[in-house]
Amino acid sequence: MRSVPEGFDEVYRVQQARFPSTGQGRQPVHTVYVPADRFSIHTLSEWRDQAMSLVKAHLADPATLAEVFGVPGGLAAAVHPKVVQKLSSEPIEDLRIDFEDGYGVRPGLVEDEHVAQAVEAVATMHAAGTLPRRWGPRVKSFADGDPERSVRTLELFLSGLMERAGELPPGFTVTFPKVLMEAYLGLFTQVLAGLEDELGVRLRFEMQVEAPQTLHFLRGDLAESLGGRLAAAHFGVFDYTAAIGLPPHEQRLDHPACDHARHVMQTAFAGTRVELSDGSLAASPASGLTRDVHALWRRHAELVRHSLGHGFYQGWDMHPSHLVSRFATVYAFHLERYDAYQERVRAWEEQRDAGGGVMDEPATIRTLVAALRRADAALP
Repeated sequence: MRSVPEGFDEVYRVQQARFPSTGQGRQPVHTVYVPADRFSIHTLSEWRDQAMSLVKAHLADPATLAEVFGVPGGLAAAVHPKVVQKLSSEPIEDLRIDFEDGYGVRPGLVEDEHVAQAVEAVATMHAAGTLPRRWGPRVKSFADGDPERSVRTLELFLSGLMERAGELPPGFTVTFPKVLMEAYLGLFTQVLAGLEDELGVRLRFEMQVEAPQTLHFLRGDLAESLGGRLAAAHFGVFDYTAAIGLPPHEQRLDHPACDHARHVMQTAFAGTRVELSDGSLAASPASGLTRDVHALWRRHAELVRHSLGHGFYQGWDMHPSHLVSRFATVYAFHLERYDAYQERVRAWEEQRDAGGGVMDEPATIRTLVAALRRADAALP
């Protein structure tokens, strides 16, 4: 009998390290972006109150939810109280304090002042136990040609928070946008490593995929090459669609070009534990009239369903109204097939026919189990 080829153990070790497959915990269903100059200790309660007001005025009962979101009455009856409960208890799961596009370019001292204000707010929320489960800043891109500003904001933010709070609160993630060059990832990792040594913390970041150039260097060993600091990749729909020359009216999350980018991201990071997030809808209700609020919710729900159907379970929310359609759509998606998925897994475990002519493969069972776990984590 032939012996195992020399070198197998090392190759297998690399495989296990690079493609661990299983996730590292609960992934948020959304990320909320708030410009740094508008962020305060009241941000979460303000978004909660605005979203709850919209529900009371325009989504008062399950029947309305069924009509607006196109779900069966029984499912709507299960979803409606969960949306109300979620908005009341945890309206924002992941928060980004934005110093990039949503903030703009300000004089240096002005941005420094807003960093200090953000630090004070985060420290106060941490002491009160009101920080979201994930949170952090989005700094400016190196691609803008001013890395000093990006690094200064991050350094002031972290050093100020460590001094004010005495620790780095759990859930911290920094967002690094517009990664047009792979080398920028290495340079940013060097910045993080230096801050880690100085502050005695471990830092992870998420990159934004906002340009076609970025797709060329996404690959399975990218996270490994960055010392395990790459936590997530977030798709930026508007920069991406602009970069490939789409006309303004086609800058939409469900455009086929965006599907291609998402599938490249999935292919590159499959099995790596790098989380994936979709982009946003840049719209709010045209007015406070019910018809306009419902129109916004329907469109946002279409996009969220599109993302979920393509295996992207997180997305950006840019307005309090989006919280309602986000949670309603996510909960309906998970609940609609939950019992059927559970029955198929039981049938497999008990080695019996699942009914309906279904013949599940082991890979499908793993997918069903993952879907059930994802639903259990997402549902309140």
